[in-house]
Amino acid sequence: MRIIITQNMTLDGRVEMLDDWFDPQAQDEELSAELMRQSAHEDVLLLGRQTFEDFRGYWPLQTDDTTGVAEHLNQVDKRVVSTTLSDPGWQNTTVISSDPVRAVTALRDAPGRDVILTGSITLAHALITAEVVDEFRMFTYPVWQGRGRGFFPEGAPAPRLHLLESKSFPSGVVYSAYSPLT
Repeated sequence: MRIIITQNMTLDGRVEMLDDWFDPQAQDEELSAELMRQSAHEDVLLLGRQTFEDFRGYWPLQTDDTTGVAEHLNQVDKRVVSTTLSDPGWQNTTVISSDPVRAVTALRDAPGRDVILTGSITLAHALITAEVVDEFRMFTYPVWQGRGRGFFPEGAPAPRLHLLESKSFPSGVVYSAYSPLT
């Protein structure tokens, strides 16, 4: 399977949401369609514990969601990395309590399509540092935050990237996908 990190970020490359610049329900139709297009190739949703708890506390409760996101998230195979969580409390969820890099490397070696990690900054940084990421997807919002953790780990060598695709949306969000140059 391919390991893909998908992040929402600001113009200054910040993925840590310290200000009120992202609302999962306030997306234009074209952006929602792009997200669902990508989700159609997702075999596994990979999350760190905090992002998982945020998702679990929000998405299963969205019974009026017309985008299909809530239904997809309820059905997809979810893996949550945590050493403290024993009962995930959300259907189709498996807890990874061992070394996350080793577990993700095993997923990468398994047959299938995409393992998509979103949010989960600490986990994303660990996978970037371990060089096990096959694709980086960035949804850049027209906001400057000026602080917070970035897409890539601070102080780590920046990977050289090859642009795979890019498009803009009526909301001003710009999507870009990159693969690491080997």
